Amino acid sequence: MHLTHVDSPPHRSSPGVAVFAAAALSLASLTLLLLVALSWHPLTALDGDVSRTLHRSALAHRGTTRAFRILTDWVWDPATMRILAAAAVLWLLWRRRDPRTALWVAATGVLAALVQNAFKVLVGRARPVWPDPVDSARGSAFPSGHAMTATVVCGLLLWLLHRYGAAGATRLMAWAAAVVSVVGVGLTRVWLGVHWPSDVVGGWLLGALMVTLAVASYERWGPGEEEPAAPAGPS
Repeated sequence: MHLTHVDSPPHRSSPGVAVFAAAALSLASLTLLLLVALSWHPLTALDGDVSRTLHRSALAHRGTTRAFRILTDWVWDPATMRILAAAAVLWLLWRRRDPRTALWVAATGVLAALVQNAFKVLVGRARPVWPDPVDSARGSAFPSGHAMTATVVCGLLLWLLHRYGAAGATRLMAWAAAVVSVVGVGLTRVWLGVHWPSDVVGGWLLGALMVTLAVASYERWGPGEEEPAAPAGPS
């Protein structure tokens, strides 16, 4: 990972922006949660229409479906995302000598997983059922664990790149990879017929909320302007 200005203090985000974003995401997440829990007809009808259309496409385009199964089961799988997060934690510990930020990132990942599972139990939404399925998944549908985990991990990694002053080209490529991953994993879950579209949107919203709360709380109660020790060896 190429970073610039490693001898200057880490960049800090604006707490006011993070708080405003957290409030907006909280409202959107709560609204969607209530609509899903109450089985609001316009939402369930839209979910059904989109899901049926994509399921027909999945049956008609088997090559694309096989590619999407590889992407969702290996590249964008929650386990893969968590390995990336663990690698970032190790980088913070051994290269940046920044255990507090490493702990913050790890704690955010664990808390996000707990929140995700709690909402699945609370809502208890059934997954789509097809007479000719192209894939299968277990557990409740809302929110999509793939979408939420990808959003949390990609969001945290982008924040770390900003915090440690990554070069512009590195940040641009990271943003592109993050957008493709987060949007792509959501599409694959609906295409493969294992989630309703609103499950994916719920995963995106809750994941973004977790990242925003983590950043806002870090800027409020984190290590302040203290600079982490210089990385061990040449960067």
